[in-house]
Amino acid sequence: MTNEAWLVFGLGNPGPRYESTRHNIGQMVIAELTHRIGVNLTRTKLRSNVGTSRLPSGSVPGVPGPRVVLATSTGYMNESGGPVRQLADFYSIDTDRIIAVHDDVDIAFDSIKAKVGGGEGGHNGLRSMTSALGTKNYPRIRAGVGRPMGRQDTADYVLKPFSKDERATLPMFISDIADAVEMYIVEGLEKVQLEYHSK
Repeated sequence: MTNEAWLVFGLGNPGPRYESTRHNIGQMVIAELTHRIGVNLTRTKLRSNVGTSRLPSGSVPGVPGPRVVLATSTGYMNESGGPVRQLADFYSIDTDRIIAVHDDVDIAFDSIKAKVGGGEGGHNGLRSMTSALGTKNYPRIRAGVGRPMGRQDTADYVLKPFSKDERATLPMFISDIADAVEMYIVEGLEKVQLEYHSK
């Protein structure tokens, strides 16, 4: 069992104004993961709220699983890269073990996709991460929020709360995304893609 840590970074904006918006689904997933593992996030000097623990091994009772650093930024979405870089340096985490959990308007609501690398699709948080890390080749767990209807601006759309119908299934969706994060860490990218890309 490796002792190397994983950094799971939930993208989003700070404060109550944004906490229930589509753009903050990554931070909602971090909240779900901290609840599962039984760890609280603590505000740090690394411009992040951070909690560290281990995942359950899933296979060998009593044997701790991979070490994880769960984090959200204390700053805004377009400044995400700085905190990610600081956390990676502080915890000595390689880029291929930094998982960005983020909203994606190119995927239907309630759908999950996983990939390593690729473009940012106009996502300012990913753009900031790519700039700070000096590479696009980091894992992403993409949470579908769908595109706005009609002529609504996409930037406005992601900064609004989920609809009433979406809120009805949102808790299960967030739980599924958290499952996908854990699966990626324990079983790898291909397993996540096989499990979720066909849904």
